[in-house]
Amino acid sequence: MPPVLQVTGLSKVFGAREQEALRLADEGVGRDEILRRTGATLAVHDVSFTVERGELFVIMGLSGSGKSTLVRLLNRLIEPSAGTVQVDGRDLRALDDAQLRSVRNDKISMVFQHFALLPHRTVRENAAYALKIRGVGAREQRERADWALRTVGLLERADARPDELSGGMRQRVGLARALAADSEVLLMDEPFSALDPLIRRDMQDLLERLQSELHKTIVFITHDLNEAMRLGDRILMLKDGRTVQLGTGPEIISAPADDYVADFTSDVDRTRVLTAGDLLREPRMTARLGDRAGDVLRALGTAEANGVYVLDDRGRIAGVARDDLLARALQEGRTDLGTREVVAEYATIGADRPVVEFVHLVGRHTVPLGVVDDDGRLLGVVPRAAVLDALSAVPARGSVR
Repeated sequence: MPPVLQVTGLSKVFGAREQEALRLADEGVGRDEILRRTGATLAVHDVSFTVERGELFVIMGLSGSGKSTLVRLLNRLIEPSAGTVQVDGRDLRALDDAQLRSVRNDKISMVFQHFALLPHRTVRENAAYALKIRGVGAREQRERADWALRTVGLLERADARPDELSGGMRQRVGLARALAADSEVLLMDEPFSALDPLIRRDMQDLLERLQSELHKTIVFITHDLNEAMRLGDRILMLKDGRTVQLGTGPEIISAPADDYVADFTSDVDRTRVLTAGDLLREPRMTARLGDRAGDVLRALGTAEANGVYVLDDRGRIAGVARDDLLARALQEGRTDLGTREVVAEYATIGADRPVVEFVHLVGRHTVPLGVVDDDGRLLGVVPRAAVLDALSAVPARGSVR
């Protein structure tokens, strides 16, 4: 399917000499020099990306990098100086005021850093507010609001006022309002940065759970790299309004685009970012029930291995054939690999699980840790050396790609 959001050459200059500033930016002049020459501020310059349906796309950078300006360009709260934003193929710059309001009401919802709740309305009324603006009937408003509040764990506080809630609860109401609106895209502008660390982790947990269940299309703004790495399917890194790197968390960690990104990622907890799928290797060999035991034993000798995964006819793990059991089978006259030579001495993990969840399992058996799909089919293995290499790898300055 086509991307939900397509951003092409998006730029924003604040100041009177907009076109001159854009020309200088196109020539590669930096933000500070543009400000000195023109008095204009280059907030965002020539940013392009797509956001796929169901993707959680993170835009991150330090304060002043342009990320908050960029997210407001995505729903035309700020008018761009150049470039286009398409939502489901519609160019926002081509829409009149009524059409733009319709897109904001139906297609794009925003969750703000400081909640933006209406203090004189109840939690339920706040959750239903976007629906009320659309003219949705009272019964449907209540049903959708209650579903959203139940989803974020706040239905029992539906009749409370915002000032009766904690900061974390108020942010849950903001999220419930966006969910109740059932918009195509959620724009989340540093939604958790005002929360204390424990509540922030709880909200990250909640967002991960909701995303696994609802598969919303989300653009998430943050200055916290660990948060970006935890939540994002892909991450766009900004510096001085320009794109520095776009990729998955593991791609950015393993191949930072420059020294700026390398410095930025140097303190990231790799055990929570890298997954079994990132470290996946093809097994050096596998065997099948019924294979010739002598052939399997010779292959183990050639591979300098002590055991091999044995797969059934659907590619699922039947067990592990050890060299000593194969040798005993041959001594006892059993020429074919059977269940007597197969033992359950192995461990497996799903491809999406982070290193922190399986590092203790690596290197404990005669075969590497197995990576399996939901049906138990072997996708590959994670050797102990691959984990050690990934956790110890620090790109050298000047040699990063």
